[in-house]
Amino acid sequence: MIRPFAGLRPLPEYTSQVIAPPYDVLNTEEARIRANKRPWSFLHISKPEIDLPVNTNPYSEEVYAKGAENLQNMLKNGILKPDTQACYYLYSLTMDQHQQTGLVAVASVDDYNSNRIRKHEFTRPDKEDDRVRQIDALNAQTGPVFLTYKHNNIIDELVIKLTTNTPTVNVTADDGVIHKLWIVDNSSDINLITSTFDSMDCLYIADGHHRSAAASRVAAQRQANNYFLSVIFPDNQMQILDYNRVVKDLNGLTIDQFLDGISQSFSINAHKEPIKPQNNGEFGMYLNGQWYKLEIHSDKIPNNDPVASLDVSLLTDQILNPILGIEDLRRDKRIDFVGGIRGLSGLEKRVNSGEMTVAFALYPTSMQALMAVADAEQVMPPKSTWFEPKLADGIVSHQLI
Repeated sequence: MIRPFAGLRPLPEYTSQVIAPPYDVLNTEEARIRANKRPWSFLHISKPEIDLPVNTNPYSEEVYAKGAENLQNMLKNGILKPDTQACYYLYSLTMDQHQQTGLVAVASVDDYNSNRIRKHEFTRPDKEDDRVRQIDALNAQTGPVFLTYKHNNIIDELVIKLTTNTPTVNVTADDGVIHKLWIVDNSSDINLITSTFDSMDCLYIADGHHRSAAASRVAAQRQANNYFLSVIFPDNQMQILDYNRVVKDLNGLTIDQFLDGISQSFSINAHKEPIKPQNNGEFGMYLNGQWYKLEIHSDKIPNNDPVASLDVSLLTDQILNPILGIEDLRRDKRIDFVGGIRGLSGLEKRVNSGEMTVAFALYPTSMQALMAVADAEQVMPPKSTWFEPKLADGIVSHQLI
């Protein structure tokens, strides 16, 4: 299932200068700003178009080549250095009052291919191609796949024991998230971790479907490198925030017609304050400067269907599709998605600006719901989960053979 590996890491004194948000969290312009006057930022590897002329196609060969050049430059200057022996790493993230501690390891491509490492999202070929080309150019996996497992007492106890030691890395990122890293190089600890995970039925992908699919493709092409970089957290420490929706127009309806359509499936109550849903089946809606609390009628919730009963599915099946005419969440330009980290004020801003007409606040999808969908070998709707805090790129990478 998983194995230790000799990680490629920044020297401790450079870690705060190196670590960066995941490659897909920032756009190119945001990455340029973030990496400005930071020559060792990992963004020079994960978003190398920032070192090329503005408007450079981020999928051009020169971009991947620049990333490889920047990686070699950081190795040559001693900013990054490979460990000399295979080990595991414990990685903790602290955001405000929330803390989670996971295991940095390499996970089996064979188990991914056989669905022992379970998926819950479709992937897009173009995004897979991008990650394949990036891995090939760097000869390394630099963006870890975010995995989870059903919490295990043996691992819990070992993590508590090992994290009483002083961490090798203890840095606070620009966003205030504290990142700590411990090296696990004791052979008995390594063997216990490996055997415990090998005895588990499965792991679940939380985030990183394109990275894991790309790793599988690279392994098949090379007939080697049958493991991919992962950070694995217990399910009871994961934090999923709401992933909300904003829509450009009411599909030709007046406000009264729209509310009348919603009332067929929901109770509607106007509120003076923003509505943050507290339970499944409850939604906040912001329209024309007014917040509403929507509660779905119980007979509209499908039984025994792990996908159709998700709140993101209920909203789509009862409002977005039949009333607002949005048939394809992936491609319809009339809808956009707002991570819960931006708060309800982020929804109000999009509507008040006139850019959007209506916003919907959702109750977060649970880890249990995610695992139920993956266990049923089904797929969640797009933008169903927003995990926080985010893993840092550059804290540990996996060089390929």
